[in-house]
Amino acid sequence: MNGTRRAFLGTALGAAAAVGLGTGAASASESGPCRPVPPSGIGMHLYTMRTRLAVDFKGTLAQLAEIGYATVGVSGRHGHSAADIRRMLDETRLKAVLEHVGYDIVRGAGLPKALEDVHTLGGKWIVVPSLPGSLHSPAGYREVAREFNRIGLAAREAGLKLLYHNHGSDHQVVDGVNLYDILLNETDPELVGFELDLYWAADGGASAPGELFVRHPGRFPALHVKDMAPDGSFADVGSGVLDFPAMFDTARQGGVKQWLVEHDAPADPFASALASYTYLSRLRY
Repeated sequence: MNGTRRAFLGTALGAAAAVGLGTGAASASESGPCRPVPPSGIGMHLYTMRTRLAVDFKGTLAQLAEIGYATVGVSGRHGHSAADIRRMLDETRLKAVLEHVGYDIVRGAGLPKALEDVHTLGGKWIVVPSLPGSLHSPAGYREVAREFNRIGLAAREAGLKLLYHNHGSDHQVVDGVNLYDILLNETDPELVGFELDLYWAADGGASAPGELFVRHPGRFPALHVKDMAPDGSFADVGSGVLDFPAMFDTARQGGVKQWLVEHDAPADPFASALASYTYLSRLRY
């Protein structure tokens, strides 16, 4: 574990050791924080549920709604059209807030249809989920920033906003330059925002999310709330070592509207969804 990541996790590891994993962060001290995550803001990023969606898309949505989820982020359609998914969302009383769409699609001729589909789904944001490895350099990220400004303008004209979803490699320092900082500093805040994945930010050694929210106010309307086990693997939200109350303390300054649960490899997607929802719904910060 590198030094930056160690610092990022330090307070969380201490809290976990003091109170036991999965329970301490959700309970504020008697005289401490009392702000809840808004129920309308607790969502599920559907990548978590992909194995179940492939078998029964509508039934999976219905079970998420029964757990208490209000929103979803769409990531993979499993053979359904945007209109099909919107119908199933309406029938299960869930709302799609965003869809992940590949970089090659949004920078090319597929952008108008992608924007139309996000509208059909009922979303606010079109999200680029990752970047090609060939662009992993300061020059490549500056090229991406220019493309994001162009794409972001088209999204705004369509009544939507472009967001970027990070992975650990986005937070690396290459030739003395932090790649994620290039995207933050060289894109227009009016046109480009960010869906911050909290696990990958920690894994990549990023600045603490609370600091990012303060330094770049209003730029993070959506989060991927994903936890990290002590060994660095994925964990159900609230069962790992990440200090979510500390991260969320400045969430309003960051512009956070959606807390989207994600687990990249759950053994039981529904059990993971229930555990993560229970934690977030009880959390106070």
